[in-house]
Amino acid sequence: MVSTTWAELDREVDAAATGMVATLSLTVGDRVALVLSNSPAFVTAYFAVLRAGLVAVPVNPGYTAPELAHLLGSADVKVVLCDDASTAVVEEAVSGTSRVLVDPAGFDAMVAGGRSSSAGNQPVAAPSGGEDLAVLLFTSGTSGQPRGAMLTHRALLANIKQCRALDPAPMVADDVVLLVLPLFHIYGLNAVLGMVAATGATALLCERFDPAVTLDLIRTESVTNVPGAPPMFLAWAAAGGTALEALRGVRMLASGASPLPPALLDQVYAGSGRLIHEGYGLTEAAPVVASTIASARVKPGSIGQAVPGVEVRLLDEGGAPVTDGDPGEIWVRGDNLFSGYWPDGAEGPDAQGWWATGDVAYADEDGDLFLVDRRKELVLVNGFNVYPREVEVALGEHPDVLEVAVISIPDEITGEAVKAFVVARPGSALRPEQVMAHAETRLARFKRPSSVVLVDTLPHSATGKVAKGRLREHEAGEVLG
Repeated sequence: MVSTTWAELDREVDAAATGMVATLSLTVGDRVALVLSNSPAFVTAYFAVLRAGLVAVPVNPGYTAPELAHLLGSADVKVVLCDDASTAVVEEAVSGTSRVLVDPAGFDAMVAGGRSSSAGNQPVAAPSGGEDLAVLLFTSGTSGQPRGAMLTHRALLANIKQCRALDPAPMVADDVVLLVLPLFHIYGLNAVLGMVAATGATALLCERFDPAVTLDLIRTESVTNVPGAPPMFLAWAAAGGTALEALRGVRMLASGASPLPPALLDQVYAGSGRLIHEGYGLTEAAPVVASTIASARVKPGSIGQAVPGVEVRLLDEGGAPVTDGDPGEIWVRGDNLFSGYWPDGAEGPDAQGWWATGDVAYADEDGDLFLVDRRKELVLVNGFNVYPREVEVALGEHPDVLEVAVISIPDEITGEAVKAFVVARPGSALRPEQVMAHAETRLARFKRPSSVVLVDTLPHSATGKVAKGRLREHEAGEVLG
């Protein structure tokens, strides 16, 4: 295991920033793509890009060459930094273009050049202000099509400041943080790496998630802070035995990226004595909007309340505040919001600073928020709104259900109907009819699934969110497994 101090990293970042600008003839505002796995190289490159006044474009290293080529073209990327695993794909993606590929050997040489330069110990020209673009992250946004969310230095730093104002603090200098969330995603990039840098905590950097390996690291390295996503906690809980006892010494467990099943919250608490603090955020909010840390107590299924410095309101389809307890679309205002979508800032916050997330939630009598679903994923059954999240929570209460995802399917009679994909707990003999019977005890008739399919696994994105688009693709009759 290789370790480095913050002082050593600072010197490497200076050298990388100096070498990058000198070697590649880049100017302030140029886009640099990072097609890198979780590694020290990513950390150095990311902070060097920001220090040089350039714009970081983190990219999923699992992208295919056509996907990568489209993204690089959309962002007008000048330089692509890659690692050994992604070099071949990047070479194909940049073929025939003027984009410059920098492989690991080239990056090392660039850093060495910056280190030996007479300017190597001098500050690199910094951005002119907080409104300069720092990161361009591609997300589905509210349109369903991948678009580049424009995040400024102001937005990134504001969200770190907002989260640090929570009590208890989500991260402190003495923390040893398990950083296994992908750094190409805003959760791992700013809510974890950005927070680690701001607090001076220790990050234990993991290239990929492995349940057994990460539990062992938590034990042997005395990890005190675990930012995660539901599939991580599901995997640890499914390990059985005393696996969850490894979490007993962890000060802060956090979950984001997708809703945490209430039953999983209870299971982790029973096995570890530790509560998971659930948060809610979006790429466009850099990313944290709400957390149960801001609530008086953790409630199963709740995403808590807005973090300090962030305002949230729930509006109906006509733009009016909803009646207490009714679901409404989440609108957000705060210094952490993005500047709109690349390249012209379209569909950013309105003149009053408010931005519509496209997510639906309701607030209970304490002001705690409960996420219902995304508007675009509503199922309209005989004219009645069905929120997939509500159905997923209800089905997830069955003791033999490990995970569930719900989508809309066409129906000749009702217009649309609910279809559920269910993963059974290992060792159970769960049958679809048992799930249907359970639904009858939990849901109104129009909300119940018209069909239930048992699958071995559900497809997930890199951050743990169920990839429902892939579930819809399997409607042609293919088998998941």
